[in-house]
Amino acid sequence: QVQLVESGGGLVQAGGSLRLSCAASGRTFSMYAMGWFRQAPGKERESVAAINWNGDSIYYADSVKGRFTCSRDNAKNTMYLQMNSLKPEDTAVYFCAAKQSFGGHSYYTQEYYYPDWGQGTQVTVSS
Repeated sequence: QVQLVESGGGLVQAGGSLRLSCAASGRTFSMYAMGWFRQAPGKERESVAAINWNGDSIYYADSVKGRFTCSRDNAKNTMYLQMNSLKPEDTAVYFCAAKQSFGGHSYYTQEYYYPDWGQGTQVTVSS
Protein backbone atom coordinates (compact mmCIF):
# COMPACT_ATOMS: atom_id res chain seq x y z
CA GLN A 1 0.00 0.00 0.00
CA VAL A 2 1.17 3.51 -0.76
CA GLN A 3 0.10 6.58 1.22
CA LEU A 4 -0.91 9.63 -0.78
CA VAL A 5 -1.27 13.25 0.31
CA GLU A 6 -2.58 15.96 -2.00
CA SER A 7 -1.82 19.65 -1.56
CA GLY A 8 -2.03 22.88 -3.49
CA GLY A 9 -5.77 23.39 -3.71
CA GLY A 10 -7.44 26.69 -2.97
CA LEU A 11 -9.64 29.50 -4.23
CA VAL A 12 -8.76 31.12 -7.54
CA GLN A 13 -10.51 33.39 -10.02
CA ALA A 14 -11.53 32.13 -13.43
CA GLY A 15 -8.56 32.22 -15.77
CA GLY A 16 -6.11 31.66 -12.96
CA SER A 17 -3.75 28.79 -12.23
CA LEU A 18 -3.04 26.30 -9.49
CA ARG A 19 -0.56 23.46 -9.14
CA LEU A 20 -1.60 20.40 -7.21
CA SER A 21 0.91 17.99 -5.74
CA CYS A 22 0.47 14.38 -4.70
CA ALA A 23 3.20 13.14 -2.36
CA ALA A 24 3.60 9.39 -2.04
CA SER A 25 5.20 7.33 0.69
CA GLY A 26 5.42 3.75 1.80
CA ARG A 27 6.41 2.05 -1.43
CA THR A 28 8.66 2.62 -4.41
CA PHE A 29 6.86 5.40 -6.26
CA SER A 30 8.16 4.37 -9.67
CA MET A 31 6.30 1.06 -9.32
CA TYR A 32 2.98 2.89 -9.58
CA ALA A 33 0.84 4.28 -12.33
CA MET A 34 -0.99 7.34 -11.04
CA GLY A 35 -4.17 9.22 -11.68
CA TRP A 36 -5.92 12.47 -10.88
CA PHE A 37 -9.67 12.43 -10.33
CA ARG A 38 -12.15 15.07 -9.26
CA GLN A 39 -15.59 15.14 -7.76
CA ALA A 40 -17.87 18.15 -7.94
CA PRO A 41 -20.85 18.53 -5.59
CA GLY A 42 -23.69 16.28 -6.64
CA LYS A 43 -21.65 14.62 -9.36
CA GLU A 44 -19.78 11.36 -9.73
CA ARG A 45 -16.02 11.25 -9.45
CA GLU A 46 -14.37 11.56 -12.85
CA SER A 47 -10.94 10.98 -14.28
CA VAL A 48 -8.96 14.12 -15.05
CA ALA A 49 -5.54 12.76 -15.97
CA ALA A 50 -3.54 9.57 -15.73
CA ILE A 51 0.15 8.88 -16.08
CA ASN A 52 2.24 5.75 -16.45
CA TRP A 53 5.15 4.83 -14.20
CA ASN A 54 7.78 7.05 -15.84
CA GLY A 55 5.64 9.82 -17.28
CA ASP A 56 6.00 9.05 -20.97
CA SER A 57 2.34 8.12 -21.40
CA ILE A 58 -0.29 10.56 -20.20
CA TYR A 59 -4.04 10.76 -20.59
CA TYR A 60 -6.21 13.86 -20.25
CA ALA A 61 -9.95 14.14 -20.13
CA ASP A 62 -11.32 16.20 -23.01
CA SER A 63 -12.58 18.80 -20.56
CA VAL A 64 -9.05 19.67 -19.39
CA LYS A 65 -6.96 18.93 -22.47
CA GLY A 66 -4.76 21.89 -23.36
CA ARG A 67 -5.25 23.50 -19.94
CA PHE A 68 -3.96 20.92 -17.46
CA THR A 69 -0.56 19.22 -17.40
CA CYS A 70 0.15 16.09 -15.42
CA SER A 71 3.72 15.17 -14.56
CA ARG A 72 5.69 13.18 -12.03
CA ASP A 73 9.10 13.28 -10.40
CA ASN A 74 9.99 9.78 -9.28
CA ALA A 75 13.08 11.04 -7.44
CA LYS A 76 10.78 13.20 -5.28
CA ASN A 77 7.97 10.62 -5.01
CA THR A 78 5.55 13.26 -6.24
CA MET A 79 3.00 13.71 -9.01
CA TYR A 80 1.78 17.13 -10.12
CA LEU A 81 -1.21 18.64 -11.86
CA GLN A 82 -0.60 22.08 -13.31
CA MET A 83 -3.97 23.68 -13.92
CA ASN A 84 -4.14 26.77 -16.12
CA SER A 85 -7.04 28.79 -17.53
CA LEU A 86 -9.25 27.52 -14.75
CA LYS A 87 -13.00 27.65 -15.18
CA PRO A 88 -15.80 27.63 -12.59
CA GLU A 89 -16.72 24.14 -13.80
CA ASP A 90 -13.31 22.92 -12.61
CA THR A 91 -14.49 23.44 -9.04
CA ALA A 92 -14.26 20.10 -7.26
CA VAL A 93 -12.37 18.04 -4.75
CA TYR A 94 -9.31 16.66 -6.51
CA PHE A 95 -7.94 13.25 -5.60
CA CYS A 96 -4.80 11.41 -6.58
CA ALA A 97 -4.72 7.64 -6.82
CA ALA A 98 -2.09 4.93 -7.27
CA LYS A 99 -2.06 1.53 -8.90
CA GLN A 100 0.93 -0.76 -8.87
CA SER A 101 2.21 -1.34 -12.36
CA PHE A 102 5.12 -3.15 -13.89
CA GLY A 103 6.53 -0.75 -16.43
CA GLY A 104 5.35 -0.16 -19.95
CA HIS A 105 3.05 2.54 -21.20
CA SER A 106 -0.07 1.64 -19.25
CA TYR A 107 -2.13 4.26 -17.47
CA TYR A 108 -5.58 3.79 -15.98
CA THR A 109 -8.58 6.06 -16.29
CA GLN A 110 -11.17 4.05 -14.35
CA GLU A 111 -11.25 4.54 -10.60
CA TYR A 112 -11.88 0.87 -9.87
CA TYR A 113 -8.32 0.10 -10.96
CA TYR A 114 -6.91 2.16 -8.11
CA PRO A 115 -6.66 0.67 -4.60
CA ASP A 116 -4.85 3.61 -3.02
CA TRP A 117 -6.27 7.13 -2.72
CA GLY A 118 -5.42 10.42 -1.11
CA GLN A 119 -7.83 12.42 1.03
CA GLY A 120 -8.45 15.06 -1.62
CA THR A 121 -7.85 18.79 -1.92
CA GLN A 122 -10.52 21.39 -2.65
CA VAL A 123 -10.24 23.56 -5.75
CA THR A 124 -12.72 26.40 -6.06
CA VAL A 125 -12.81 28.62 -9.13
CA SER A 126 -14.85 31.80 -8.84
CA SER A 127 -16.41 33.52 -11.84
